[in-house]
Amino acid sequence: MQLAQRLVRRGVLKPDDLARIAEVRAMTPSRPLHEILIEKNFAKEEDVLAALAEEFGMELVDLTDIKVDPDVMKAMPLKLVHRRTIMPLKRDNGTLVVATGDPFDVYALDELAMLTGLQVHPVLASPREIARLIKAHFGVGGETVSSLIQERGEEQVELLEGLEADDSEAAKMASEASVVKLVNEILIEAANERASDIHIEPEEGSLRIRYRIDGLLQLQPMPPAITQFQSAIISRLKIMAHLNIAEKRLPQDGRIKMRVQGREIDVRVSIIPMVHGEGICMRLLDKSRMKFNLSGMGMLPDTYATFRQLIDRPHGILLVTGPTGSGKSTTLYSALNEIKDETMKIITVEDPVEYQQPGISQIQVHTKIGLTFAASLRSILRHDPDVVLIGEMRDLETAQAAIQASLTGHLVFSTLHTNDASSAFTRLIEMGIEPFLVGSTVEGVMAQRLVRTICPDCKVEYAPEPHDVPSDFPSPPGELRLWKGAGCRACRNTGFRGRSGIYELMVTGDSIRDMCVQRVNANAIRKQALLEGMVTLRNDGWRKVLQGKTTIDEVARVTAGDIVG
Repeated sequence: MQLAQRLVRRGVLKPDDLARIAEVRAMTPSRPLHEILIEKNFAKEEDVLAALAEEFGMELVDLTDIKVDPDVMKAMPLKLVHRRTIMPLKRDNGTLVVATGDPFDVYALDELAMLTGLQVHPVLASPREIARLIKAHFGVGGETVSSLIQERGEEQVELLEGLEADDSEAAKMASEASVVKLVNEILIEAANERASDIHIEPEEGSLRIRYRIDGLLQLQPMPPAITQFQSAIISRLKIMAHLNIAEKRLPQDGRIKMRVQGREIDVRVSIIPMVHGEGICMRLLDKSRMKFNLSGMGMLPDTYATFRQLIDRPHGILLVTGPTGSGKSTTLYSALNEIKDETMKIITVEDPVEYQQPGISQIQVHTKIGLTFAASLRSILRHDPDVVLIGEMRDLETAQAAIQASLTGHLVFSTLHTNDASSAFTRLIEMGIEPFLVGSTVEGVMAQRLVRTICPDCKVEYAPEPHDVPSDFPSPPGELRLWKGAGCRACRNTGFRGRSGIYELMVTGDSIRDMCVQRVNANAIRKQALLEGMVTLRNDGWRKVLQGKTTIDEVARVTAGDIVG
């Protein structure tokens, strides 16, 4: 408990914490105290490491921007790097400087000295940063590719459905322990990095793996030898997704249900044949991270108050628009959770059902057997719902069924793929819906985008240069003070962590209803909505920039071409 007492003297811990720490430690006596303090959130990692460095008389090193000597890495025993989580930094006159996150593990340093024949000088660093550097320089799954991995029970991927595989050569290769472990590591890394998608892209002589994190793709370093396992990786993922591993000429879609480190994750798998092999895109739906809370979606108070009034209406259509991946489904789920209670029946028709919600009846579309959006909607109206959610208005038949539902006293939620709120009206009319029906049933349209939010751990204030401030920004650049992320471990040096929505909410007033009947174009409807007080996507983004939630560049990236009236 010396470390805990040292943290008390430093003012990091309170004396009252010592009893609780002793209690927790008694349950896992074999684990080092510093790991327990960090894992159980008794203290921040940087504070614990600083006290640990002082206790051992070691130098504490920040690995965020460190450059590792490539020659030193080549001479390192790969097995030891992965098994003991130590990272060589530089070699200096026969002395090897090594970063370790556990100063108690003297055996690892002794073993390294014996294997390299060099004197080892340990420095203390964040275990997470050491792991990041190992992955960056040796590649994700490097130890598996080299068949030098040790089993780690807490990092296993548990499949929630049984697997079926034939006796073909491809199936046998995909079932080898090293291939299974490699695929598991790719999935574990994606889940831990909060990735929404994994892209596995075969190229001539190489295999590229990228994760989409906070909306942007990031290349994941992989060992070159992974190319040898390309067909085995793809076969393994096909088996996990219950797909035909022998079919390599046609696209296939499947689903994996798994549990990663106690978190239940659904993976939607899409496989498309490409020039150099089959490309795979996997969408990860981490149920434990999804919080369907409308007030926590990033809406500013005026937008939230108006939207809340719309979802409380007894009938009509409420549309949410935006491109794929802009958070439309999350907004609709949050709206349903906001209004659901025991007196209300809510039924959804989705393709696919992404998140199962208690208190809501959900239907999975099966187009092949005729269970389309429109067919489902016609049937569920006989089940006396109060609120209906249609995953997407894809065609005239679905739109007509939605219009009919709203006219018979139901509140209908749905999504459309349009760039802004005003275009939703013209899109429905182009589908073939009579303009007077569109004007009389659509109560409001919410267009939205997702912007990355500034990392709270490295957020700094700065004065932007005048040429960096767009002409439509609401504040003059002279005395302007904004915020940005400097880059740190927590955000992988991007300056951003997590995403939030920006919104354009248009309420259908009498003027806009009349314009719909007259088949007026989207620009004219937009100008009228602006006169009636609508805040554009871009302007809502600027409001969040001024609040310090995101940056000018981020809003400009997702709202390029937004017309400000």
